[in-house]
Amino acid sequence: MISTPGPTLSRFRFALVVPAVILVTATACGSKVTRTPDSNTTTPEGPSVQKLAGKVSDARAMKHLQAMQKIADQHGGNRAAGTSGYDASVEYVVDVLRDSGFKISTPTFESSGANGEGAGESQRSVIAQTQTGDPGQVVMIGAHLDSVEDGPGIVDNGSGVASLLEIATQLGAKPAVHNTVRFAFFGDEESGAVGSTAYVERLSDSDRKKIKLYLNVDMVASPNAGYLVQGGKGSDQDQAGPPGSATIARVLADQLIKTGVTNPEFIEFVGDDEAPFVEAGIPVGGAENGDADDKTRKQAKAWGGQAGEPYDRCYHEACDTINNVNRDVLNHYMRALAGTLAHFAASTDELR
Repeated sequence: MISTPGPTLSRFRFALVVPAVILVTATACGSKVTRTPDSNTTTPEGPSVQKLAGKVSDARAMKHLQAMQKIADQHGGNRAAGTSGYDASVEYVVDVLRDSGFKISTPTFESSGANGEGAGESQRSVIAQTQTGDPGQVVMIGAHLDSVEDGPGIVDNGSGVASLLEIATQLGAKPAVHNTVRFAFFGDEESGAVGSTAYVERLSDSDRKKIKLYLNVDMVASPNAGYLVQGGKGSDQDQAGPPGSATIARVLADQLIKTGVTNPEFIEFVGDDEAPFVEAGIPVGGAENGDADDKTRKQAKAWGGQAGEPYDRCYHEACDTINNVNRDVLNHYMRALAGTLAHFAASTDELR
């Protein structure tokens, strides 16, 4: 998560409506597969994707966080862009997703380099996509894969990465969805959303229009966390997101409430990996729990934790290790994100 100064937080009915080109017929047992006549996409029948929120496990997500901690430990204490720790993180994510049957690509970008070192070198983001759903309607969720150089980045943003990996593996590569689901793990966010910007800029106009929405996940397991949602809040598009963003945020907030969270708070975007999607006019939403700012009394009363203390005292510090993770916060956010993704993967509603 990029830190910015200022008084704001420093971060940035499932109705089965089937288009004419896709035919799905339910059976009481077994699983049929149909194929769209104008693509190679297969659409299997299976359990409702709406069960996804109940399938994800914080225990399995913790195993991914432990793996990222081990990577940092073996590579100089961090997973920053332009380092061997980041490269190892890319390989770990690719292996997990490949084992789950996803189609994977690793688009490259020029790294800014940790402290200027390795600037201009080719780095990789990781993109994984389901083999089912309408490829002309893509529901996209992403998290940044890099840490700062000063620490392993287990909350920022291992927590986002682990959440996406657990959701992806439980969803599977061939879920029964209306829309294609795409997972993104972007590099070099900490230097200014470098990987995500390169990704969006290289998309054709047609491919940009295929993205129904983008949901950004950046810090969702801080020890003194807030339950914060981005989208539709602010005085301009940079802060509030394009039309449709408020709808994404409202669904995420509702999903948090379903997990037991009281009164999730809507906040502005501040220029993280959602920024290039905002600029491209793609509806965006965001999940983040706060970083170096202090939790208010009102927030502590609603959510617990310590008022007047930072959401995360280890933000961008060496102590952002596996011991910094709040599993309760991680569990709430991960289930809410899974529910949000399931909602939009099944939805035929237009956001823009």
